[in-house]
Amino acid sequence: MANVIIVDDEQSYRQLLSLVFETDGHSVRTAMNGREALNLLQADPADVIVSDVRMPDMDGIEMLRAVREEQPDLGVVLMTAFASVETAREAFKLGADDFIQKPFDVEELKLIVRKTLEKKALIDENRAFKRAQRERGSVKNIIGTSSKMQAIFQMIETVAEVQSTVLITGESGTGKELVARAIHDMSPRAEKPFISINCGAFTETLLESELFGYIKGSFTGANSNRKGLFEAADKGTIFLDEIGEMSTAMQVKLLRVLQERRVRPVGAHDELPIDARVIAATNRDLKQMADDGTFREDLFYRISVIPINLPPLRDRREDIVELIDHFVKKFCDQTGRDLTISPKAMSLLENYAWHGNVRELEHTIERAVALERGEEIQPERLPDHITNYNPERIRSEFDLPESGIDLVSHLDNLEKTYVVEALRNCGGNQTRAAELLRMQVRSLRHLLDKHNIRSLSAQMRNSD
Repeated sequence: MANVIIVDDEQSYRQLLSLVFETDGHSVRTAMNGREALNLLQADPADVIVSDVRMPDMDGIEMLRAVREEQPDLGVVLMTAFASVETAREAFKLGADDFIQKPFDVEELKLIVRKTLEKKALIDENRAFKRAQRERGSVKNIIGTSSKMQAIFQMIETVAEVQSTVLITGESGTGKELVARAIHDMSPRAEKPFISINCGAFTETLLESELFGYIKGSFTGANSNRKGLFEAADKGTIFLDEIGEMSTAMQVKLLRVLQERRVRPVGAHDELPIDARVIAATNRDLKQMADDGTFREDLFYRISVIPINLPPLRDRREDIVELIDHFVKKFCDQTGRDLTISPKAMSLLENYAWHGNVRELEHTIERAVALERGEEIQPERLPDHITNYNPERIRSEFDLPESGIDLVSHLDNLEKTYVVEALRNCGGNQTRAAELLRMQVRSLRHLLDKHNIRSLSAQMRNSD
């Protein structure tokens, strides 16, 4: 049984077709014109529309155009007593499933409608199959059976069905983009684009043009109009990674976009409506930044309607073995090899602190698989900082003295020491030092200014 809407300004045709399709077991509603049909659709979905072309107020072609904007896969069959090549061509161009001329044979119309419904059923089945594949694939990419990860999976499933903005927080390497993709793939927007951008990888000017687009001649090198990522993500999802690196001026512009749901391309006077779900991510404490005045408080609350915090790997150690097995299989499949992990190597990997989280673990296993010549990955294939790791020694170095410490000052000094050491190891190269410290270059420069040592990198380069 299908839900059928009959649209015709002639009552005789509405009555005839209602009888025909109800006799076949379908549920039928009728409308006198395209506008009434759209109202019926808004109130309750349908499987197919059988509509006349020439009608007052809104004709069948106008109705078809409106239907395709909202429901591109809804079956639409058009009827007309004034058939012409031009009308038929326009109807098929707009996406009509079929076209029949009045007066028609009822059996022929029934056959057309049946084929239209079969086509729609195949499309729906294919879409459901693809979505199920994506859902399985997306969640499968996030490894973890610990209670903390099970709570994350449940949160993903819950928030996927709503349209609210999501803020994913967690240390670098915890899998924030994987979670964002899983939310998109399990959402009603799954068939539409998932657009990702790292906000810390662009200057303020470039980020604005990337997000909002620009028009020809708006700046040097703008030789043509370019669609922004918000527009490209229409009906889909835009993922704003490292949003904590965004400048204050860009924060203001982003806030306006989220409030108005419109963007103005660089150099344009008119605004464009946008319909993209926003998921943001950061490894920084945005609430503290908002309190400090370095991140807009109103934007923080706008993007963190639904917060998701990913636990670091050290807080879900029960997942480490599963992750190791996953990555060994992944890299062995890529190289056509069959390796296992020796008990000693597995013990070292399980006991390590994993400050770089899952990403560091993945790179470590990739390196080990590439270097191992035998059939079992040995400790010698692991980096020195893992094989030499001693948690007892590290804990003793951080024993709290009886007299206590000035924690803020101590951490500042520790932070400065690591920054200076990273610069020294990299010969003053800020980009390489930032990579060594697993942070954005912009964040490193913020620390250089904070500790008043920005000139240090230049001095180290000159001393080489």
